[in-house]
Amino acid sequence: MINRAYKIFFGTLDNEKRLEIINMLRKGPKCVSDLCKDLKFNQTTVSHNLKRLEKCGFVFMSKKGKQRIYTLSQKTIKPLMNLIDEHMHEFCEKIILK
Repeated sequence: MINRAYKIFFGTLDNEKRLEIINMLRKGPKCVSDLCKDLKFNQTTVSHNLKRLEKCGFVFMSKKGKQRIYTLSQKTIKPLMNLIDEHMHEFCEKIILK
C-alpha cells in the first residue's frame, strides 16, 4: 500500500504540465483563466491537472465569487519544491551540463 502511495505522489510530480502549474503557483494564487493565459494551456488541460494536484493535496482551491482560486500547499509542497530546487542545483544540473 505504501509503495502505491509513493507511486501516486511521485507520479503527480512526473508530469511536465503539472510541474509548470506547480511552479506558477509557487509565485502566488491563481485562477484557472490566469494559469491558462500564463502557461498557454487550454482550460481542459489546466482543469484536468489541477484536479489531480488537488486530489493529492498539492494545491487547495477556494472560491472568490465565481472564480476558483488555486494555492500551492504552503505547509508541504512549497518547502518541498524549494528543497528539490536546491538538490537539483547541487547535483542534477551538473549531469545536464556534461
